[in-house]
Amino acid sequence: MAAAAFRSSAVHNVGMTSSSSLTGDDGCGKLYRLGLLRTNIKVKSPTSFTVRASIGGGDSVVTLLDYGAGNVRSVRNAIRRLGFGIKDVQKPEDILKANRLIFPGVGAFAAAMSVLNKTGMAEALCTYIENDHPFLGICLGLQLLFDSSEENGPVQGLGLIPGVVGRFDSNNCLRVPHIGWNALQIQKDDGILYDIGNNHVYFVHSYRVMPTDSNKEWVSSTCNYGDEFISSIKRGNVNAVQFHPEKSGDVGLSILRQFLLPNSSISRQKLIEGQASKLAKRVIACLDVRTNNKGDLVVTKGDQYDVREHTKENEVRNLGKPVELAGQYYKDGADEVSFLNITGFRDFPLGDLPMLQVLRYTSENVFVPLTVGGGIRDFTDANGRHYSSLEVASEYFRSGADKISIGSDAVHAAEEYLRTGVRTGKTSLEEISRIYGNQAVVVSIDPRRVYVKNPNDVNFKCVKVINPGPNGEEYAWYQCTVNGGREGRPIGAYELAKAVEELGAGEILLNCIDCDGQGKGFDIDLIKLISDAVSIPVIASSGAGAVEHFSEVFKKTGASAALAAGIFHRKEVSIQSVKEHLLKEGIEVRM
Repeated sequence: MAAAAFRSSAVHNVGMTSSSSLTGDDGCGKLYRLGLLRTNIKVKSPTSFTVRASIGGGDSVVTLLDYGAGNVRSVRNAIRRLGFGIKDVQKPEDILKANRLIFPGVGAFAAAMSVLNKTGMAEALCTYIENDHPFLGICLGLQLLFDSSEENGPVQGLGLIPGVVGRFDSNNCLRVPHIGWNALQIQKDDGILYDIGNNHVYFVHSYRVMPTDSNKEWVSSTCNYGDEFISSIKRGNVNAVQFHPEKSGDVGLSILRQFLLPNSSISRQKLIEGQASKLAKRVIACLDVRTNNKGDLVVTKGDQYDVREHTKENEVRNLGKPVELAGQYYKDGADEVSFLNITGFRDFPLGDLPMLQVLRYTSENVFVPLTVGGGIRDFTDANGRHYSSLEVASEYFRSGADKISIGSDAVHAAEEYLRTGVRTGKTSLEEISRIYGNQAVVVSIDPRRVYVKNPNDVNFKCVKVINPGPNGEEYAWYQCTVNGGREGRPIGAYELAKAVEELGAGEILLNCIDCDGQGKGFDIDLIKLISDAVSIPVIASSGAGAVEHFSEVFKKTGASAALAAGIFHRKEVSIQSVKEHLLKEGIEVRM
């Protein structure tokens, strides 16, 4: 498409309705930057979509187009880790002055195009790329280069590359979103993908572009997930990747280094040979974080959700410091790190500055996905000021979280949805997934097993259990709980999982109160029930005590990932030993 024709079409096509507007962090993001304390925090409701960018001024500065959605902190940290600086700009002309430009797209296609058009960034970006200046697009930063997207659309894109961004087809037994570490098929020699062909990289997306005859000259690699989709493009100095290099560990840092230092011998350091061939099963390290008796933030672990030692002092079990442990698990090969804030500052989530600091410090040195849960809900403070779950989630995202986990609030939303059959769009689950994409929202389910003699005795989905109940019962249903397992609710895990998928959850973290801290293995009955019921990824949690438990859950259920905490904290089992065992069992993992 000619430049003039492109600019005319792009600038006039906003392609976004008010219901799908995207917000930045101008509201709750001010919390930390202004150093406000719990008693005087004032957070403006997010009502507008903001643009950030960085000026290119010299070889040591990168222009970063950060338009205010999701977690871009990790990209910034990775750039700084590689020795480059970032400066903010306020006008589109600054893009044209850049020596190199990185565009880490996060969020919805329509909303991103809207802000690019309204601010004049679309025209500047198009001119920059047409002039073959060094450019790296990440995830949505790749998709926006194409003609259009079907996401909330059709919506017109920048139109620089022929192709339509379409959704993965979950009818082909695919779990959508595509979340996890997958392999690349290199199509042509590509400078930034030097020597990574046999290593996994991290993907998290529901939409993709297919290779065609009209765009094949751009395609530098593809990835197989149901079909072959475009995982990277290259033409001259223009590069873009569908995966997240800033979340792909040492492999991703190598890719960023190749882009930032294309002619340096440093960028050509050989990576350790990988064995990637397909989507890997994920091993996730979970850190339950709360304040102890002295007021310090510590990593703890419960037995059936009881985190206190059975001593006279009844102190909180202390297994280490969260930032240090997260860093160690990254070095050990964890595919993700999950923080569960079980203190939660239940009366004032946005006052939880220590947990936000944990995220910020962790993201400086941990370049795999970070998930955080606890206290993400609508609430009203003691002064009657209302805070939305969107404000709370936004602060977590801007502090370094890639995904947020919703627990009790999702249970109440599902109950209301099942009662009325109406999706209001106003629940925390719906709002956050609409703004940030469902791939950024995990629903944490905390059920307990309820045995029954006859499955017809209850109105919930029952399963025939492997191990009978205390009175010989052959069936059980799984009652969901809230408030850290303290309150049972009249809804089953099966019904909840189906409901939250419809409401916008992109992933399910499936715990089990009965198995928690027991070390006897995951609840296979429960995990198979839920993973068979939904088409989104399921993370198995609770009960791991040996490496064999991980291979069992992957072989017997459709779980995409398995999470453990206590066995890693107490060094009973290492992440490396888990992965080595899985490899011997023929299960693909990232090494």
